Amino acid sequence: MAFQDHFSGHAEDYAAARPTYPRELFQWLADQCRHHDLVWDVGCGNGQASLALTHWFTRVHASDPSPEQIAAAPANPRITWRVEAAEHCTLLSGTVDLVTAAQSFHWFNQERFCHEAARVLRPGGLCAVWCYGISRVSREVDEVYHALYHDTLGPYWPHERRHIEDGYRHLVFPFEALGEIPRLEMREEWTLAQYLAYLRTWSASQRYLKDTGKDAVSLHEAAFTQAWGDPGQKREVDWPLSIRAGRTPND
Repeated sequence: MAFQDHFSGHAEDYAAARPTYPRELFQWLADQCRHHDLVWDVGCGNGQASLALTHWFTRVHASDPSPEQIAAAPANPRITWRVEAAEHCTLLSGTVDLVTAAQSFHWFNQERFCHEAARVLRPGGLCAVWCYGISRVSREVDEVYHALYHDTLGPYWPHERRHIEDGYRHLVFPFEALGEIPRLEMREEWTLAQYLAYLRTWSASQRYLKDTGKDAVSLHEAAFTQAWGDPGQKREVDWPLSIRAGRTPND
């Protein structure tokens, strides 16, 4: 599968506007691992998950096929940043405690990536992939959101977006599934401007702008403003997480 780059053209905006993953997610991942030496964070993008993982693991190998995303990543002594495909990395076999893919698994050749993850993981090592999809604010805001998402941007979403909407349930994931996975969500307190900035980072928003020369979010901005109320008021925005996690066999 050829690398599909939907985010490099706005890497800095993407990094600034994206919501953050909850601390509870990384604590849970660390609790499932026997060792905490090395993580491979695949499709790391702006490095948000990579940075969080340094609080629980000694070293993080963070890779992304986009040079622009890696160039925008912050320096950290515990992180090695690499421009690499998900299907082939430079790590040695059997050396990794945890492989993670945050909001990126749907872009990979899943079969080849899983083979590579199994190669680098220690016996009994953990592979975890997760995504977030539709956000929730309020009934009024969510109605405008769905009009933007489906009616305006529907034809502009990449084909792979359906995997996020399915919570990765139907993708190849040949690891021994964990018995119980927590129900977690992302949560932010945002002003209207912050919320709209996030909507503009969507790959479909960027494709719409490129194809039509128009900002799709601006077409709905008046409706968002009416639904939101005071634009300076911070409102809670929630995204449920969909997580798949499993182990390689023990020796």
